[in-house]
Amino acid sequence: MAPMACEDRSLELSPEEFRHLVDRAAKRIIQHVASLPDQPASDVEGGAELARSLQESLPRQGQKLEVLLDQLFDDLIPKSFNTAGPGYLAFIPGGGLLHSAVADLISASANRYVGVWAAAPGLAQLEANVIRWFCKIVGYPSEARGFLSSGGSLANFSALVTARRERLPDDFLKGTLYVSQEVHHSVQKAAMLAGFPARNVRSISSDQDFRIRLDELEDRIRSDRNEGWKPFLIVGSAGTTNTGAVDDLQALSELARDESMWLHLDAAYGGFFMLTERGRSIMKGLDRADSIVLDPHKGFFVPYGTGSLLVRDGQALKRAHSLHAAYMPDFQEDTDLVDFCEISPELSRAFRGLRIWLPLKMHGIEPFRRNLEEKLDLTHWATGRLKRLPHIEIVAPPQLSVVAFRLRAPGVEGEALDALNRRFLTRINARKRVYLTATTVKQGFILRICVLSYRTHLDRMQAALEDIEAAAEEVLEERPRSKVQGLK
Repeated sequence: MAPMACEDRSLELSPEEFRHLVDRAAKRIIQHVASLPDQPASDVEGGAELARSLQESLPRQGQKLEVLLDQLFDDLIPKSFNTAGPGYLAFIPGGGLLHSAVADLISASANRYVGVWAAAPGLAQLEANVIRWFCKIVGYPSEARGFLSSGGSLANFSALVTARRERLPDDFLKGTLYVSQEVHHSVQKAAMLAGFPARNVRSISSDQDFRIRLDELEDRIRSDRNEGWKPFLIVGSAGTTNTGAVDDLQALSELARDESMWLHLDAAYGGFFMLTERGRSIMKGLDRADSIVLDPHKGFFVPYGTGSLLVRDGQALKRAHSLHAAYMPDFQEDTDLVDFCEISPELSRAFRGLRIWLPLKMHGIEPFRRNLEEKLDLTHWATGRLKRLPHIEIVAPPQLSVVAFRLRAPGVEGEALDALNRRFLTRINARKRVYLTATTVKQGFILRICVLSYRTHLDRMQAALEDIEAAAEEVLEERPRSKVQGLK
């Protein structure tokens, strides 16, 4: 018999060591969060050099905690998009509630497994409660089910697999799915991962409001049926990334019903605006979808890595995901209790529910509702200010909390206009009080403001408009005098 290895307890922290670890980290975190409003909205200059400098071999010896914290907070965290700051108006902001950070500390420290109900019945039920609350927000019936995911990409993938299982035979390669040209790219990726060739994904044009064109959609479905294809899935958007557009959800639900197709709605960005009266009006018909993606790390302000899928018929999720193995415990037959591994792709998974449950139990739903109302107000305020600026064109008025715009100059069109707006964006972001991103639509290269962080308030929006106005004047002044004469 081989000799037993020496006992090693070096990874087991004593209570005092753990307290020291948490206290030192908390001190730096508190300092960092307090400085968020004063940090640059983005600072990634020299990022490639920094990344290369960090390449290293497997460490054999440890370093002091203080040295590592200094490296993180002094050198690495600052060189990034300040996604948690009030000036981050790019892409779709995620504020990252600090309550959720504490919840993650509790969750990771307790390290309980919630993929199977029997392993942690109470904790699994807390997460199930979160899903039921989300179903209530979107108007789903009691038989709806869902799960928390790492984000909208995995949720869209699971929705597509569920729709495929419900609407197509095992030999599914004649199945076709229909998306707007404005749809999030994760939907096309989900189709690819689910085994569909790119040709099976039909991209439908958008109208002047960036919503899917229903006439073209109907014609394409009819044409595909006549050619022997099997249309099975329509994907609608409840808040696109480009412009925040919301498709005609009621019309899509009626079309899907008439065609016996599955309707999936990507509401990753926009879904939580259902907490507001304006959001419910804009997204009327959301509750009629077969499945819905929501991203709590967007409109519910929790940290990145938190998405969700809701399915109207909860049993459909189980039919698509359930698989047993000899080493697994017996699963629940009680419809009130949930084995998440039976209705989702993951067996090993984090206890994500606590990062939503804790802040919601501490504050109730009203602060979340008020914050979303404020973001709608701020976006409309910014749009009004943009309209008053000379040479600013509103390309996409806000349907939710995104407004898209660009700078115009007489006689400048096409690629020259796109180049002008690239310089415009660079000048805005160079001031580092706010960070905006751009996209390309039918009209060309456009800038966009997305207001969604719970830390963003009127003072930062006023700063954004000041920087936009100043940048516009600078860019126009840089053009040859003969071309800008009379612009002021």
